[in-house]
Amino acid sequence: QVQLAESGGGLVQAGGSLRLSCAASGRTFSGVTMGWFRQAPGKEREFVGTINWSSGNRYYADSVKGRFTISRDNAKNTMYLQMNSLKPEDTAVYYCAARMSFALTFNYWGQGTQVTVSS
Repeated sequence: QVQLAESGGGLVQAGGSLRLSCAASGRTFSGVTMGWFRQAPGKEREFVGTINWSSGNRYYADSVKGRFTISRDNAKNTMYLQMNSLKPEDTAVYYCAARMSFALTFNYWGQGTQVTVSS
């Protein structure tokens, strides 16, 4: 019964920055792991990064490590994705996802927000 809503997507030039937000409702975040995924047209969905809500531990895909940062705001039940040094290959629909930390798969998904990086 977790509902997720992404926002903050848009058009940005290569080298620029953008911050995405994922607001969650329906339950507390204790025991939850949240993550970001992205998918370009005709391509498979790609893992971007995750954050364990309890520990704050974060993991990133190699393709974004050093450029993207995941953060959280406990009071707002919101996860953020700060994207710096954006590249055209970052262009995709970005999805927010969540799972119980003991679960194996993400089973809660937002509707996605479009990020387009121009060269």
